Amino acid sequence: MKTHVARLTLITLGGIGKIVWGALLISLCGVHVSAKPVHHYVFFGQDREKIKTDAGFLGTEVFEGAQVAYSWRQLEPQKDQYDFSAIRDDFAFLTSKGKKLFIQLQDVTFSPSRINVPLYLLNEPRYNGGADKQYRVKDHDEEHAVVDGWMMRRWDPAVQERFHKLLFALGKQFDGRIEGINFAETSGGFGESGRLFPKGFSFETYRDAIITNMRALRQAFPKSVVIQYANFMPGEWRSTEDKGYLRAVYKAAQELEVGVGGPDLLPYRPAQLKSSYPLIREVADTVPVGIAVQDGNYGDRDPKTEKPITIPELLKFATEDLKVNYIFWCTEEPYYSEQLIPFLRRIKA
Repeated sequence: MKTHVARLTLITLGGIGKIVWGALLISLCGVHVSAKPVHHYVFFGQDREKIKTDAGFLGTEVFEGAQVAYSWRQLEPQKDQYDFSAIRDDFAFLTSKGKKLFIQLQDVTFSPSRINVPLYLLNEPRYNGGADKQYRVKDHDEEHAVVDGWMMRRWDPAVQERFHKLLFALGKQFDGRIEGINFAETSGGFGESGRLFPKGFSFETYRDAIITNMRALRQAFPKSVVIQYANFMPGEWRSTEDKGYLRAVYKAAQELEVGVGGPDLLPYRPAQLKSSYPLIREVADTVPVGIAVQDGNYGDRDPKTEKPITIPELLKFATEDLKVNYIFWCTEEPYYSEQLIPFLRRIKA
């Protein structure tokens, strides 16, 4: 695990007006001497070409790098034939601009028409299809569940074997060179009754599989930062029925020195506030924490005031409540260009 040394960025401004504005910024951000250093990245997802054309990203010093998502299918187009050229190109470009690369390894989709695992996993019987459908279930009506995407069979030993081989191939080339790598979220939609469960799936086997895959990631990347996005787990709803599945993942993350976090920075949402956020706070002093500000987060509203959340409020919650090391800001407009970039440039000035 990387050691992060706390630092405070001082804002030096001339003139009374600028001094007042600087003080206001400090107050809004909740910056204080004991705060962790926060590493700001832009999340480009699979729109990797934008790292070369986004003037706001390239021209904003506070953005240390880019978080780019690569699918397993993209990286292993044929069995045992890896193609890491996209990662190498992105790494080289970012390095030339003084910025870093954070990989998100994407094994899930949220579209019924897209599957992110290699084709050979779908075709060879021993892999049981390689990926399984996820479902959106409304009011516990599993009979009318809607397909909501696909997930790699994370719990299938045959699929795990191939996935771990990919991890070690990636680690051999990029460990210690890239800033970090993260797995996609633990949340999965397979219903509760068993009617929609894929072959070999249970809540317990899924929990164990998440931990097994985290262990392999840490072994493959002993130098770079590694993070498991752990937000929800199938089979429990922590606010009303905590069965210990998500807590077990966080406990294992501490033991393995794997970072934690998740998609969505939503300070007002009970689901997050009662699920992963308390666990993030518990381990934040022992492992790296990364949180993604994703589409829809910028426009979330305070239920008490009905006002949209502000960038300073998001940053304050991330740093003071969740004690994050990494924030991955999405490029949703107009927030990205009109609010986020001007704000971060001011506090960096």
